Amino acid sequence: MKIIDNISGIGKIQKGCVLTIGNFDGVHIGHQEILKTAGQIARQKKTAFAVITFEPHPLAVLNPTKAPGILTPLKLKEYFLSQMGVDYLILLPSTIELLALSPNDFVDRFVVQNIKPSVLVEGDDFNFGAGRGGNVNTMKDLGKEKGFDVIVVASAVAKIRDGTTVEVSSTMIRMMLAQGRVADAAIELGRPYRLIGKIIHGRGVGRRLGFPTLNMERPSQVVPCAGVYAGFVGTADTEDVLFKSNQRIPAVYSIGKAETFGDDYPMLIEAHLLIENVGDLAGKWLAMDFIERIRGQRKFANEKELSDQIAKDCKTAEKILAIEARTSVRETN
Repeated sequence: MKIIDNISGIGKIQKGCVLTIGNFDGVHIGHQEILKTAGQIARQKKTAFAVITFEPHPLAVLNPTKAPGILTPLKLKEYFLSQMGVDYLILLPSTIELLALSPNDFVDRFVVQNIKPSVLVEGDDFNFGAGRGGNVNTMKDLGKEKGFDVIVVASAVAKIRDGTTVEVSSTMIRMMLAQGRVADAAIELGRPYRLIGKIIHGRGVGRRLGFPTLNMERPSQVVPCAGVYAGFVGTADTEDVLFKSNQRIPAVYSIGKAETFGDDYPMLIEAHLLIENVGDLAGKWLAMDFIERIRGQRKFANEKELSDQIAKDCKTAEKILAIEARTSVRETN
């Protein structure tokens, strides 16, 4: 996948390509349907498949206090899009000037003058232009006028663990993570939610209790609510290597302020590996895939009580992760 981050590079994209536009935060199953549809059309037409996305999220520029938390930082989003067969990823900077363009002016400047696609593929909830003034019907009208077809993909829905069917959206996934519902979030994402960050030195409390942990630097993305979780981790020297790694080490995660040891602790993101200690990995990169929440955080009377509970958490996580691993094997066979 070729990444284009300047206007001059856009003109090099094959004319008549298939294009889709959006933030694609999370690259969830709804996004994946749009991307699959666009990719299939591109292959049928034997042309390039291009994506336009915006960096940062437009609300981070227009109204920073209301900007949503990020599910997929840019490099992780780039990786997921590359796995969907995208040929060109166009990164448009979310400037005040760009976000003030009317729907017509946006299409003229970025779609017609520079890219000239034959087909544009969007979800049925797509909005664009100043004040989100354009929608898929606006785009269809502009396509007829300016010479490209518009294909609309219906919004995705998913059946979550309680049996209810809900619409898939980045907003819904953020809400689920804020409630610790990581298993439901995984259904909407089509994969476990992943945190990416650097490993840093902790205070050594876990090691003293007999449960050494890898501590993650606070990432620039949505962190699930405080609690104890079961998941799989991967480690690598660089982000790029980490994205491509198939490493899945079973682990127990703790997210919270370690109130048992006082009120002065910052929020910690820790992973205790359910295998032999792998040594000092400080400075390397850590991926944490969230499978299921085990319990909430609470303050313990003493270290012994906390240590006993961690041992129970580890046994619970082993059962959860063994079931998940067997399910994953069946799904890939």
